[in-house]
Amino acid sequence: MKKILVINAGSSSLKWQLFNIEGLTLINKGAMERMQTPEAVFTIIRNGEKISQQIANLTYQQGVELLFDQLKHLHLIQDVTDIAAVGHRVVAGGTTFKQPTQITTKNLDRLKALNKYAPLHNPVQVACIETLMQVLPESTPQIAVFDSQFYLDMPEQNALYAIPYDYSKNYQIRKYGEHGISHSYILHETARFLNKDYHDLKLVTLHLGGGSSITASKNGKPFDTSMGFTPLEGLPMGTRSGSVDPAVVPFLMNELHVDANEVINIFNEKSGLLGVSGLSADMRDIMANAPTNTRAKLAYEMFASAVVKYIGGYFTELGGLDAIVFTAGIGEHQTDLRTDIIKRLAVLGIKLDENSNQQGAGERVISADDSSVKVLMIPTNEELAIAQAVKQLTKLN
Repeated sequence: MKKILVINAGSSSLKWQLFNIEGLTLINKGAMERMQTPEAVFTIIRNGEKISQQIANLTYQQGVELLFDQLKHLHLIQDVTDIAAVGHRVVAGGTTFKQPTQITTKNLDRLKALNKYAPLHNPVQVACIETLMQVLPESTPQIAVFDSQFYLDMPEQNALYAIPYDYSKNYQIRKYGEHGISHSYILHETARFLNKDYHDLKLVTLHLGGGSSITASKNGKPFDTSMGFTPLEGLPMGTRSGSVDPAVVPFLMNELHVDANEVINIFNEKSGLLGVSGLSADMRDIMANAPTNTRAKLAYEMFASAVVKYIGGYFTELGGLDAIVFTAGIGEHQTDLRTDIIKRLAVLGIKLDENSNQQGAGERVISADDSSVKVLMIPTNEELAIAQAVKQLTKLN
C-alpha cells in the first residue's frame, strides 16, 4: 500500500509521521530533537517502544537520510517508491503561497526567496525538501503546507503595523502569524470535543513549544495572534527574544559594532530562554533548574508572564472566551506551568481542576466546574492536518 510521509521541521526539531493513504491511518512516527547541538537525539517507535539514540550535532539532511535508512530497516517501506507523496510544514508562505502547493523547481526558488520571513525555519524546511528531491524519484510529489495561510484573512486592524500604509502594502509587511496549521487543527478539534460549531467559539489557543505562539479565534477565523512579520515577535521562546523595542536594534549595533543582520541573529538564536538563563533553550531544563538558579527562574517567569498578558489581552479583545486550549510540547506536558498560568488568571474567574491537570496524556477539560472559562488540553497533530491537505491536493486514493 502506498504511503504519505509528513515532515515537520522546526527551528530545533524534526517530527515525522508515516500514513497509509487509505483512511490516513498512522503507521509510525518519530522525532529528532535539539538538532545541530551536542545533545541531538533521534527517536523512532519500534514495536511500540520508543528507541532513542544520541547523535551529536545531527543536521537536518543527516536526519532525513537516517530516517529513510530506519524506515527500510524496520520494513515500514520496502523501497523509496512506496512513498506516494511527501507533505512538508513550511512556516512562511507570505502572500506568495495562499494554499498548499506542490513544490516544483520554480516554486522552490520562490520559496527560497521567502527565507527572510522566517530565517530559523524556512531554510531548514527548504533543505529538507531538497534532500528528499535527491532521495525520492523525481515523480514523487512534495507538497508544502503553510503555517502563514491561516492568518491571511485576519482583520487588518490586527494584521497590520502602524507604519506608513504604503509600506505595508508595497513590501507585504504584516503579521503572518505562524503555527497556523496547529492553531487551525486545534480550533476544529476543540469544536469537536465540545460538540459545538467552530464558527460559534471564541478561543485562545496556546501553542507552547520551542517556538511558541498564542492565537485568538472568533467566528471560525483567527482574530489576533502573538507572532508577527516573522516568528521572532511575541512570546520569549527557546532561543528567540520575542517582542523587543525596535530601537534596541540600532542601539546594539552601535554598542557591539555589528550590523543589523547580526543583531537579528542574536535575537533569533541566542536569546529567549537560552539567552536569559545562560543555561538552556529547553523548558524542561529551565523548570528543573529554576528552584536553585536565579537566571533560570527569571527566564521561566518572563515566559509565564508573557503568556498571561496575551491571554488577558485576548480575553478583553474578544469580549470573553469560551475556552483556553493548551497544546504542543510545553503546553501538553508541563503540568506545573499550566497550573501557574491559570492561577494568574484567577482575577478573570478562571480556575483549574488540579487532579485533571495532573493526569497523563490525552485530550481533556482541566478547568474546575465553576471556572468562568473552560480550560482544555488537546494534543496537536500538525502532521495529520498536513497529510489531509496532501491527499486532497494530489487526489491520492
